[in-house]
Amino acid sequence: MPGYMRAHTGLLVRFGTPTGCDVVEADGCRVTAPLRTAWDLARRLPLIEAVVAVDALAHGRAFAPADLVAKCAAQRGARGCRSVAAVVAWADPRAESPMESRLRVRLVRAGLPKPAVQYEVRDEYGFVLARVDLAYPDAKLAIEYDGATHFDRNRADLDRRRDATLASHGWETLRVVRDDVESGMPQIARHVDTLLALRTSPATR
Repeated sequence: MPGYMRAHTGLLVRFGTPTGCDVVEADGCRVTAPLRTAWDLARRLPLIEAVVAVDALAHGRAFAPADLVAKCAAQRGARGCRSVAAVVAWADPRAESPMESRLRVRLVRAGLPKPAVQYEVRDEYGFVLARVDLAYPDAKLAIEYDGATHFDRNRADLDRRRDATLASHGWETLRVVRDDVESGMPQIARHVDTLLALRTSPATR
């Protein structure tokens, strides 16, 4: 019962009555299924964090973000359903990390074109040179989010070699870190806009 819940700083509790396929068992605990969890979060979180949640929950699972809209239609009158369509429009289950999702949404909200997600860069023979977080293929611009693991020396060396390989095939790689996404997006967006303009101008084709 709600009256028996103790308050915990930073924890927001919502109550509902999921039944049937909305409830599954994980490690002996009854929890909401991925689709139901994504639907609840899409209705209640701010846009960007809702997209992050839907991307993560749909990644590699047997539901598509569009299924959330169908769930709203089946649950007429459910609170927050008006927000779900907007979240679905921004979601992409190919994203592989929360910060990658935040970066993608913030770039587009800054007025930039929607980038390709987890894009495979291939050489002239069709061999995959790299799979990059975000890409603007026409401009041959790759955008990579570097989390903590990228600062390991061996990983950093691999990143540099991969960037050099892409550069030898005409690609430029822009690497972005947490501070860029959380507090430096205006500068990053302007930089990306400038690169797109330069790399798609007639002189560079």
